Amino acid sequence: MENAYLIFKSLHVVSIIAWMAGLLYLPRLFVYHCSAEAGSDKSETFKIMERRLLRAIMNPAMISSYVFGLLMLVEMGEGAWELGWLHIKMACVVALTIVHMQMAKWRKDFESDSNTRSHKFFRVMNEVPTVLMIVIVFMVIMQPF
Repeated sequence: MENAYLIFKSLHVVSIIAWMAGLLYLPRLFVYHCSAEAGSDKSETFKIMERRLLRAIMNPAMISSYVFGLLMLVEMGEGAWELGWLHIKMACVVALTIVHMQMAKWRKDFESDSNTRSHKFFRVMNEVPTVLMIVIVFMVIMQPF
């Protein structure tokens, strides 16, 4: 049982690293995409990069993060739900998921050349996953309550 938990934990960490890489990179692509003229080669290249990042890396990484995280919870048993820090971590994971889904919507706006947001907006949104990640790491490592 201990070995299974450690395997799930390792795969969970790898999945989270891949997911976070995408969550931090996609809004940066949006920042640069804002400066590209609609229909230009540059814009079309960004569309391909954004689609591939979301579909080939971010979506599978998010799904595997959930799968291995849930498997860890099963291995931890019913007592895991009594841990206060876990509730905060899970709330932040839900928030990351909402951010992910919102980024997928923004990608579709760029894909249809209908984005109305500025590069400044995406610069700010680039920080949201970072803040959530910091809270998650502190909750998991420090387990304050």
